Amino acid sequence: MSSSPVDPADPVFRLHRGGKMAVASTVPLTSREDLSLAYTPGVARVCEAIAADPTLADDYTWASHTVAVVTDGSAVLGLGNIGPRASLPVMEGKAVLFKQFAGVDAVPVCLDTQDVDEIVAVVRALAPSFGGINLEDISAPRCFEVERRLDEALDIPVFHDDQHGTAIVVLAALRNAAALLDRKLGDLRVTVSGAGAAGVAVTKMLIAGGVNPDQVVVCDSKGIIGRHRSGLTGSKAELAASTNAGGREGDVTEALRGADVLIGVSGGQIPEAAIAGMAPGGIVFALANPTPEVHPEVAARHVAVVATGRSDYPNQINNVLAFPGVFRGALDARATRITEGMKVAAADAIAGVVAESLTAEAIVPSPLDPRVAPAVAEAVAEAARRDGVTR
Repeated sequence: MSSSPVDPADPVFRLHRGGKMAVASTVPLTSREDLSLAYTPGVARVCEAIAADPTLADDYTWASHTVAVVTDGSAVLGLGNIGPRASLPVMEGKAVLFKQFAGVDAVPVCLDTQDVDEIVAVVRALAPSFGGINLEDISAPRCFEVERRLDEALDIPVFHDDQHGTAIVVLAALRNAAALLDRKLGDLRVTVSGAGAAGVAVTKMLIAGGVNPDQVVVCDSKGIIGRHRSGLTGSKAELAASTNAGGREGDVTEALRGADVLIGVSGGQIPEAAIAGMAPGGIVFALANPTPEVHPEVAARHVAVVATGRSDYPNQINNVLAFPGVFRGALDARATRITEGMKVAAADAIAGVVAESLTAEAIVPSPLDPRVAPAVAEAVAEAARRDGVTR
């Protein structure tokens, strides 16, 4: 008989025993009068008011400050397709981060289906209970279709954090790295290693933030993406049409030859020789977890600024810098969707928190910095009003 994977003495298991979250009441229930106000008969009056004017749900239910964290368990952390039940600890963790950093209530919703039509139908049916939908750990390319269809169908924000949360923080970090090195975003030659959910979103966000698309080269497991590649469809075909104006071909080593920036979001290992081939004074964001595409100490031999997705090295590119404030701002503004302008505003706000104290080891705030979520929320809410997507 195989041994149990659970070690009761392990502090990780001790912390998770019984789960990481619970439901708490916000009203007293200590008297008959309390019951008559919170439940029957008083609650019926609120129900009737909302039936007459559905917008009142924002004021008289939890929907205005509550998000569904939805997954199908198909791309969980670096663990892969482990399914909905095994993904629940991650979704609980996401929910407590929402609460801790932005005061947003969040509910894990782990779906026992990986069919796009079923996911969309279930989330559409659940949507009246929430003010926003945070899609999480859904594998590419299905995640693109799920987000697009829900964004079109719902009048509340839909945000796939694996794509856009990562992209927002990458743009913030690159803004500050460029400022530290006295470079302009539009002048940087950028290589993105990885063309999955994060790679596609990062590429689009960098371009929206000021990087010249002609200067961007994206690689997947088969090498450089460009017009020379046949059989590309969907998001990769879009990347081929909008990037790599120079028509580069070959592998990631060729893509990095003379490049100023590497954004690694693939998990594939990149040899030191490829990093050595970058332009002087380069920037490397090796974001695969737990093993970066290139070890940060190796990268530091050849470039000026290094960031990873890990907490045990400087410059952690962590989604928690983005998603709590993004949803707080969207909910506060009663936004109906998340626009590119709102995402760029979030990146600018994150970068601005540490803009006056930049060093090569501190181009982004700490994930625990209490200034981040309020700054992001304010910027996102303002951008939502400016973009005209508020109710």
